[in-house]
Amino acid sequence: MEVRSENSIQVRSDKFPSTVIPRTRLQVWFFRVCSSILLWTCLVHIVAVAELWHPRLLTGFTSRISWITRPPLRLQHSLHSPPPLVPPRYYRSNGFLKVSCNGGLNQMRAAICDMVTVARLLNLTLVVPELDKKSFWADPSDFEDIFDVRHFIDSLRDEVRIVRRLPKRFSSKYGFEAFQMPPVSWSNEKYYLEQILPLFSKHKVVHFNRTDTRLANNGIPLSLQKLRCRVNFQGLKFTPQIETLGHKLVHILQEKGPVVALHLRYEMDMLAFSGCTHGCTVEEAEELKRLRYAFPWWREKEIVSEERRQQGLCPLTPEEATLVLQALGFTKETQIYIASGEIYGSERRLAPLRAAFPRIVSL
Repeated sequence: MEVRSENSIQVRSDKFPSTVIPRTRLQVWFFRVCSSILLWTCLVHIVAVAELWHPRLLTGFTSRISWITRPPLRLQHSLHSPPPLVPPRYYRSNGFLKVSCNGGLNQMRAAICDMVTVARLLNLTLVVPELDKKSFWADPSDFEDIFDVRHFIDSLRDEVRIVRRLPKRFSSKYGFEAFQMPPVSWSNEKYYLEQILPLFSKHKVVHFNRTDTRLANNGIPLSLQKLRCRVNFQGLKFTPQIETLGHKLVHILQEKGPVVALHLRYEMDMLAFSGCTHGCTVEEAEELKRLRYAFPWWREKEIVSEERRQQGLCPLTPEEATLVLQALGFTKETQIYIASGEIYGSERRLAPLRAAFPRIVSL
């Protein structure tokens, strides 16, 4: 810094400090960041206003934004660590409960919820349930092919102890045979405490070879009902592969507009079991009757279809489902996703539904 005097006037001369250039760069970067935030804020507001004026105008754009901000479940599994384990419940186990589920996937899922509840009530150790491979569907899948076994065991460890398999000493290789029985249908906790629990003192391992509707829906303690719900909505989680596929399917359907998932319950096994043949040909009715006799555990063989229908025990036919959807206000532009197996009667029975709703989707 120089200071000199000229005619009694002082002149100060300062050289620019070296810190000015970095400070200028910082100001430029700060301006860029603020500009980016402002632009994104404006974009979000524009999208929101456009959605209010024309809800379908930016459907494709907003769906792609959601796809970016919410990645597929397969990626979410890799990005997020698993939740912390709940502390286990310590108790003296009264024995091992082995269960073989029967029926379709929905029936088996409900049965698993019941069996976890029974194991908790009786202080038992539950073996991972076996799925039905001998039903009409002949699905060879095991429990771990559909559900996340590790999550099933860990998420319920504060209620019941679950193991993948029986200890070796209870294996058939060592000559051990578990006591097998089907519990009485629609039983309450008194039945299990008084008639089932004593069996474990004698046999140590009890195998329930039938599990459909073996626990009453009503009249049982609220704590057991809560556990049922917890198993269904938290404990039974699909494998990451199935969840990723389901997320992808829903995303594809939603990109094309509103969609209704319709489970007609009009498959061959359902009609054969219920004896409901309304709208079927004579040949189809005979085929359903033969199927009913082919499964010995279906107790009712001779069923009068019209009587069953008048009692309200038959599923809606595709024609009736069409009328219901129209009465609810769904239009031809609505996608109808057939969330069920092959419809009995195929295209002949689906024709009225397809005529009313041309945008039918099925796998």
